[in-house]
Amino acid sequence: MTVKNFNDLPGFKNENLAELKAMGITTISELAEALNDGGKIKEIIKNLSGVGPKTAEKWKDAIGTPEEAVAEQKAEEAKVVEAGEQGAYVVKAKPELSVETADALAVRAIISGRRPAFKRQEWFRYAKLGDSWRRPKGIHSKMKRNLKRRPPVVDIGFRGPVSVRNLHPSGFQEVLVHNVAGLEDIDPKVQAVRIGGTVGTKKRIAIEDRAAELGIRVLNRMV
Repeated sequence: MTVKNFNDLPGFKNENLAELKAMGITTISELAEALNDGGKIKEIIKNLSGVGPKTAEKWKDAIGTPEEAVAEQKAEEAKVVEAGEQGAYVVKAKPELSVETADALAVRAIISGRRPAFKRQEWFRYAKLGDSWRRPKGIHSKMKRNLKRRPPVVDIGFRGPVSVRNLHPSGFQEVLVHNVAGLEDIDPKVQAVRIGGTVGTKKRIAIEDRAAELGIRVLNRMV
């Protein structure tokens, strides 16, 4: 095993460090134990930002067994970022979710991880088409008829649970705002805001400052 600290893991983000600590995982050995536990790995996928089934599997392969992780841990202590220190990452606000909603989000993450890439018919043959999805047409289209060895076609069976459809991966309901007044009716427990793309820098700063005062999470902060 070559992983000595969390930053050595593929796809690991600084924010994941604080999120792992919130789950009670502060060392590589504890993470290895969680990744080898069927229940805890589901919780990791659910609580960590940007971590899906594929990333969790890569971490599991990189760390190895819990015994190997314990041996490695003795050689070098994992670095833990303490929230509140100057320059340290502060954990982003999390929504208040029911158990059913949290489980549905975890299921959606698993489904998204195994969902194939849908590409336009014969995208590989004609560069001018691009690979953006278009439903196949034509009475002779073998892709449209779902014959074997043809690319996958978008179908309702690939969708995630209905109860969490249109929710942000964190579990928040997204609300688009264009000014400070748009923050007044936001419920920070279940809603997060996304600042409109046409909003200028000066007004964007004012919105972010007011959101911080109200405890509202901004999904597309400038920094």
